[in-house]
Amino acid sequence: MTDPANLVAEIEALGARLGVAKAQVNQRFIGQDKVVDLVLAAMLCGGHALLVGLPGLGKTLLVDTLSTVMGLKGSRIQFTPDLMPADILGSEVLDSGADGTRAFRFIEGPVFCQLLMADEINRASPRTQSALLQAMQEKEVTVAGVHRPLGRPFHVLATQNPIEQEGTYPLPEAQLDRFLVQVDVEYPTRATERDILMATTGAVEAKAVAVFSAEELIAAQSIIRRMPVGEAVVEAILDLVRACRPGEPEGRALEGSLSWGPGPRAAQALMLTVRARALLDGRLVPGLADVAALARPVLSHRMALSFAARARGETLGGLIDRVVAQTLRLEAAA
Repeated sequence: MTDPANLVAEIEALGARLGVAKAQVNQRFIGQDKVVDLVLAAMLCGGHALLVGLPGLGKTLLVDTLSTVMGLKGSRIQFTPDLMPADILGSEVLDSGADGTRAFRFIEGPVFCQLLMADEINRASPRTQSALLQAMQEKEVTVAGVHRPLGRPFHVLATQNPIEQEGTYPLPEAQLDRFLVQVDVEYPTRATERDILMATTGAVEAKAVAVFSAEELIAAQSIIRRMPVGEAVVEAILDLVRACRPGEPEGRALEGSLSWGPGPRAAQALMLTVRARALLDGRLVPGLADVAALARPVLSHRMALSFAARARGETLGGLIDRVVAQTLRLEAAA
């Protein structure tokens, strides 16, 4: 059993180191603290993140910087409509030896790394998108009947242009559910954009340095799972997730607004990410405010509005905010 004093010391030491890592990322990815916190939280939880935003907002720069700061072997795939599954996973080729013998040799694809950037993932066909399903869930791929493990740790940070842009394919629900969080990257404020101009158009640009190694990130993921979570937070997570499921007793109020709701993986994601958010904020235990802050990033890509709700002008964000307000009010009253 873990000694509470030792655990507190480990959490505090990790929090201090994460502060250094955040500073390294923020000097290159300027003015997007919330985005950086969410992506770091996903990595601390051992999960994947989907970054949604228009082109030119620095999503690629963020992933590249994180690869350096977290000390991970990175790889990048530019998704296009003609990309094939073998371009991601790798393939077998037939080699001929000097003695005339022939044998198949496997050539690893870019997925064999520790941090995979899937750039503009929704520009590839559904067949190619599905090549990442096993990799994201099981941290291995099966090629020619052979199970091949991926790097440890293994994270996918995918970027996606908004669906309304031409030439995109909506991600299937099964793949969306494998992303721990969806991170919306928005336009910077005027002051932030000024800072970006000054920092990136001069003769010298800031360079990131490694703060973690792969082994240290794995150790940090273990610490996250040992952080305590209060009963009130656990009940709030359960109430929130179940209230977003049409058909559940807690979700009857939304039956006419949702086609489907989040599954158990959403509750697992909230349970992990509230700990990571607390740690990144310098706290030892998560609170109800962490549940409220992470509701949209964790739930929005795991739900779908009904046709009637869209016709009424409802949005997923507004619906989640309404459920959060009601759920946390009840928890506070209890």
